[in-house]
Order: sequence, then C-alpha cells, then structure tokens
Amino acid sequence: MLSINDALHQVLEQAKKIREKREAIANTVSIDNALGLTLACDQISTIDVPPADNSAMDGYAINTRTLGDNPTKMIVSQTVAAGHAPQALSDATAARIFTGAEIPANADAVVMQEQCEVQGDHVVVPANIPVQNNIRKQGQDIKTGDCILKQGHRLRPQDIGLLASIGIAKVSVYQPLTVAILSTGDELVEPGNTLSSGKIFNSNRYLLKGFLQKLNFNVLDLGVVEDTLAATKASLKKAASSADCIISTGGVSVGDEDHVKNAVTELGSLDVWRIALKPGKPLAFGAIDNTPFFGLPGNPVSTFVTFLLFVKPFLSLQQGQNNHKPKAMQMKVNFSNKANPKRQEYIRVKFNNGELELFPNQSSGVLSSVVQADGLGVIPIGQAIKPGDTIEYISFDEFYR
Repeated sequence: MLSINDALHQVLEQAKKIREKREAIANTVSIDNALGLTLACDQISTIDVPPADNSAMDGYAINTRTLGDNPTKMIVSQTVAAGHAPQALSDATAARIFTGAEIPANADAVVMQEQCEVQGDHVVVPANIPVQNNIRKQGQDIKTGDCILKQGHRLRPQDIGLLASIGIAKVSVYQPLTVAILSTGDELVEPGNTLSSGKIFNSNRYLLKGFLQKLNFNVLDLGVVEDTLAATKASLKKAASSADCIISTGGVSVGDEDHVKNAVTELGSLDVWRIALKPGKPLAFGAIDNTPFFGLPGNPVSTFVTFLLFVKPFLSLQQGQNNHKPKAMQMKVNFSNKANPKRQEYIRVKFNNGELELFPNQSSGVLSSVVQADGLGVIPIGQAIKPGDTIEYISFDEFYR
C-alpha cells in the first residue's frame, strides 16, 4: 500500500502545476464581497496605524516636565475628543482627553482620570508619571510599507476589518474554483423520498457540497448519475468542460469493474491507490481533459476523511492558498487502541477535560461519529496506544481555515 505522505505528495505536485497556470487569473472586488476569497497579491499599508500618537485612556494629557515631587495642580486648557485635531498643549496646563484622541503637541503622557482630582477648571495630577504613560505610539500596530496580508491568504472577517483599517477598499483575488460533484450507485435515494429494500439515502452528495460551500468554492452538482457507461461518460465530459476539479464518490476501488473507473480511463487517465490509511484505503486520482479527478470511497466517514486529507489540500493549493496544511498538536489520550500493523489510523476523538476521548464506534459507515467528535487523532502504523500516551490531534476547525 502507498503511504499517506507519498500519495499526498503526488496529489500536491499536480496542484502546484495547475496553480502556476491559474495565478494570472485574478479579479478586483470590493472588500464587502471579499470574504472567503484568496488574495492574488500582497497587501501593503500606505499609512501608519495609529496615524498619530493617541490616548489609551480617558484622562488628562500633560507634559511630565511640569510635574514636581508632589501632586501638581494645573488648569485644564482644552478638551480633546477622538476625531478632532488638538491644539498644542500650553505650558503647565493639562488637556482633558478621551480614549483614541490624538495627543496634543508638547504633551508626553496621559494620566487616567481615576488618578486625578478635578477642582473646578483645574485638575490635580499625581507625581511621578512616566514619559509615554498611556500613549499609543504612531505606527504601533502597522507602519507604512508593512505587508499586512500575503498573496495566497484566504480572507477572514478579521482580515476584512484589517484591510478597512488602512483604507483599502478593493483587493485583487483569485476567482473561486468550480468543483463538480457526482454520485454513483443504484442504491442511492435522495432525502425526502421513501426508502425501499436495499436502498440508502445519499449523504455523500450533501457532505461534499457542504464542504465545498464552506470553503467558498463554486459547486457544479451533477446529482446521481445513471448507472451506465454512456451516462457516466456524458456527466464526466460535462464536468471536465465546466469545472476546475471533479469529485465522485463510490465505485472506484481496486478490482471493481464499475462505470466510473472505465469512463475516466477512456476519457483521460486514472491512478487507483491502495493507501495505508484507515478509514479510506481506496482513493482514485487522475484527470479528464486536464481537469483533475478524485474518486473517493463510498462509505461516508471514508469520504469525509479522504476529502480532508487529500482533496481539501489539493483544492486549497490549486486555488492559490498558502495555508493548505492543517496544524496538528500533541494531546494526551484517556483510552487504549491496538496497533494496526498495516495502516495509519485517523480516529474520531472528542476533547474532554484536556484529554482526547475515543468515539466508541469507529466504523467507516457511522457518520454520527464526525458530528459528535471534535477532530481526528492520528495513530501511526504499528503503534499501540494506552491511557496517558500522547498522539497527534487535528481539530476539525483546522480543515475549514
């Protein structure tokens, strides 16, 4: 069986080649419409943030040189609110100032109002106030010329806010990929219909569609394909002419004489791998008219895991994104697991009181396990696990970045 790393390497090498051809394709969009899209170029700040020294507190702006060893009484010479330009601070006076307001020239500290005593139009300021006290310096957050977001970054709500904070209204982004999905199998019934003997509801179609929409890809949903070679070839041709990638579920495993495998082979090229992975051993990868094709296992958890481990990083890299690899952390477990001598296992686990807890049913047909679990625990080939051991853990949230 092929190792997970070797299979992923082959998949990502193909994605890199496709990405190089796509990187010239970009659109300019308003930041109002940029959420979830991928930046086509670095974003450089043309301003300092904050643009001028400003107050971190409601209080009084002073010049510390006028303070003595005891509390000092000063006249309040002006009031400075955020958004209003201050006058230079007169000697031996204080300026009433509010959070975010620009520091007046000649002031070098802000004393929070709780430390001061107001006496009519005067204020008593304590001694020993340090220079730059409660002042946020110009450019403290961002300096002119700083790269705030890099090419290949997928925009999140906080990124949109950051762009707005430096006055960027439009960004250059890559056009979202269009991904075609299709289901095969006479046993599949769409939700809302009545099940007859031998039939199952088509969950993989909705699982994949949800993944792709969550990741901001366009979906070309070809539904359930009639179980004939002619119909399968027709659907795949349509997908190849309209989509940037094609994903099917079911029917592409080693030794199967199914229509998907035959259709892809006739229309393009196909590699079918037996991967040292549990769940999800059979995985097909190929191309139809230069459009990449994935054939995922039919069991829903196998579909789920192989999408996360192979398809998602492939699509992210093809889209031009930099962060296509999920971050893993080391976590302790509170369960035992026998060694698997042939396959690396991705087990569904729950995070409980700082430790990982095993979901009781690890069958590849139990879709509820990926709903009730928090992520995947990774157990290397041949490694037995006992309570207190540490394993690699990948939160499901990591796959949605």
